Amino acid sequence: MTLATVMLLLLLTGATCYLLLGGADFGAGLWHLAARWSRHRRAEQEVIEHAMGPVWETNHVWLIFILVVAWTSFPLAFAAVSEAYWVPLGIAALGIIARGAAFAFRKAADDPRSAYALVFAVSSVVTPYCLGAVAGGIAAQRATGADLANWWNPTSVYAGLLLVGACAYLAAVYLTADARRSHGPELAAVFRRRALVTGVVVGALALAGPGVVRADAPALYAALTGRGGWLIATSATCGALSLVLLWLRRYALVRIAAALTVATLLWGSAVATYPHLGHPDLTVATAGANPIVLAAVLVALGLGALILVPSLAWLYRLFQGSAAGHEQA
Repeated sequence: MTLATVMLLLLLTGATCYLLLGGADFGAGLWHLAARWSRHRRAEQEVIEHAMGPVWETNHVWLIFILVVAWTSFPLAFAAVSEAYWVPLGIAALGIIARGAAFAFRKAADDPRSAYALVFAVSSVVTPYCLGAVAGGIAAQRATGADLANWWNPTSVYAGLLLVGACAYLAAVYLTADARRSHGPELAAVFRRRALVTGVVVGALALAGPGVVRADAPALYAALTGRGGWLIATSATCGALSLVLLWLRRYALVRIAAALTVATLLWGSAVATYPHLGHPDLTVATAGANPIVLAAVLVALGLGALILVPSLAWLYRLFQGSAAGHEQA
């Protein structure tokens, strides 16, 4: 295994963490908007804000990790993707900024239905859509210049919608357990119903995927049903299992199944498109930085992990302690 391959695995690991943690935060923004019309509005928003409050900014550490690893380890691929997708990436960046500002100001506003809440919710949908559209274009190897068609095509639109749905599903699943722990079974039932409905909708959307990709990107379809097929099938199985566990109210297990559903879909797409990096002429070998640079980056990441990993573990431990204290109160 080459150093470039190791860096690609680290890049995918960071993307997985951001998807499972940051993605759930984006989905929570959608449910925060839906709570505006619920008779449990105040309680629902309290659960969402309590779940997000301690860690929502921390999750963007993974996005920074992705950008740094991609830029230093695969500069040619980073340049191609930046040129081809600067519009959706710019919108996503603005969405992250607007979302963070709105979340902070919304908590200070007297009116929970203020414009800040609307900005928070809308940016929580627009941002993952744009990131999903970029991911769809990269998977289809369309990072070939600053062309609108690179990210405004059936595969990218479909990937964007699928990512929004996946974020909403993850958030609803996570919030079901949080609501049960902090507010009891009645509020947990509200998020459970939303998770079930969202899971069915996302499942239907996933079933439409092969037809969309086959018509728009036949090479990607062949790769997804070939080398990456077993991981895509694992994702579908875990998705169905998560719905069953959710129906049975096995909230601890359903979190694992839902997370595996999304993670295996990401890794299945990566395995299917390996070794290409968004462009037909860019591979892990040709787009990778000099081995000396890769070694230096790997050492720097290892040293950084000695500080970052314990810090994150301590943060999440404090968060869990806070949640337990909230439950006892």
